Amino acid sequence: MTASKRLRQKIGLALPAFGATAWRIWDSPSVGELYPEYLCTMHCIVRSSVPLMQTAIARCHELDGDPVAAGVADYLSDHVGEEAGHDEWILQDLEATGRDREEPLRRIPSPRVAALVGSQYYWTRHHHPVALLGHVAVMEGYPPSVELARLLEERSGYGPDAFRSLARHAMLDIHHRDEFLEALDRLPLAPDHETLLGVSALHTIEGLIGVFEEILERIPLHAAAR
Repeated sequence: MTASKRLRQKIGLALPAFGATAWRIWDSPSVGELYPEYLCTMHCIVRSSVPLMQTAIARCHELDGDPVAAGVADYLSDHVGEEAGHDEWILQDLEATGRDREEPLRRIPSPRVAALVGSQYYWTRHHHPVALLGHVAVMEGYPPSVELARLLEERSGYGPDAFRSLARHAMLDIHHRDEFLEALDRLPLAPDHETLLGVSALHTIEGLIGVFEEILERIPLHAAAR
């Protein structure tokens, strides 16, 4: 079994719990209120993607002679440009819901968001930058479906312009996922590297569950009681 298959096997154990939490948002009668909150929260996470990769690339270059770090740097250097501007897509979607596009930038990111993203900076700087690939495996390895964007459009009452980011990722992340899995299997990973990948990936899923629960907590009490 390849390293990528072993990693996805670990991730697969935790995905049902995440899917159940996410579906509580998509299936909520208050989805029209929750979706802009989802966009604000996801902007806080997605805007970290390029800086995280840049930090990991810099750290890889410091680890001169480490073949895993060199491979991580090669993959991220090729990929970082593909992630540029994705945070702007989310702001455009938010604006299409009628909300202020500057709102996510004014908000203080929650401790749950900070823990989800900040752990990657810690592992990258203070252990090994291959950790970031566990995070990437979750964030890009399980793209939303085009059908989800259509369902949310129908259920929320927002127009298609509010779901362009979801629709784009439904297409792009399939290609990104396949590129990632191939790059991961080219790395000369030791057992400790694979353990770190698994820890990072499972922490990301746990963090996303917490973040999505936080979004659900924003449902007005009267709406939750309906």
